[in-house]
Amino acid sequence: MASSSKLVLVMCFMVSAFGIAIGNTLDQEFEITWGDGRAKILNNGDLLTLSLDKISGSGFQSKNEYLFGKIDMQLKLVSGNSAGTVTAYYLSSQGPTHDEIDFEFLGNLSGDPYTLHTNVFSQGKGNREQQFHLWFDPTADFHTYSITWNPQRIIFYVDGTPIREYKNSESMGVSYPKNQAMRIYSSLWNADDWATRGGLVKTDWSQAPFNASYRNFNANACISNSSSSCNSNTTTSTSNSWLNEELDNTSQERLKWVQKNYMVYNYCTDSKRFPADCVQNS
Repeated sequence: MASSSKLVLVMCFMVSAFGIAIGNTLDQEFEITWGDGRAKILNNGDLLTLSLDKISGSGFQSKNEYLFGKIDMQLKLVSGNSAGTVTAYYLSSQGPTHDEIDFEFLGNLSGDPYTLHTNVFSQGKGNREQQFHLWFDPTADFHTYSITWNPQRIIFYVDGTPIREYKNSESMGVSYPKNQAMRIYSSLWNADDWATRGGLVKTDWSQAPFNASYRNFNANACISNSSSSCNSNTTTSTSNSWLNEELDNTSQERLKWVQKNYMVYNYCTDSKRFPADCVQNS
């Protein structure tokens, strides 16, 4: 109980130094960082598109850095034969001991499922991958991909359904991302040396340009270097519920359903790569 109370006190201190983010148009929240015109912000800031051709991919990053929050974005992925392409959407700090929380969408041949790759880095150490196939076509329409990140756990959601929970296991000697503010990044790029079936399937450049689209971003999150508080009077009493969010019984059952039917890789069961027991149980 003492350690739990200490964690809450530390969390409250850290949050008090940060401001709250609200949903704005994409041009207010993001800046295009590379791609030589291949990335575009359209429809008065309501739509952002990335493009990849044989010469270059493209990418963007958030203008703000965040420390804890609930991050939502709707994506529509590259359609058709997307083998070799990767659409990465993730949170990351900088430097050799960076923290990172990843969604990566690995393209595939037409008719085959995308692989949704997730990972968590802390203090520069990753190798905590879980991969899933989705129960819908992620290229036919927009779907919401969310990350809840608080001092106790990280939860990955797809359309409100939890697919992965990564718990804080510092008491068992596993580092956890909680001290470094992170920006949001996204990029569309060619990774046909590894992305599709370990690099066996190469990008078909006759299908280029490849395009991914983004809309309806929302960050109910703490912004680094803000003078206001996360507990500002401008927020509702429930707006910061993500600070203590955990999965209830119904959500736990949905998580089990996804992992039973759609998980295709779990680092915790990969005894060849990780012979020691995995501390994380989810």
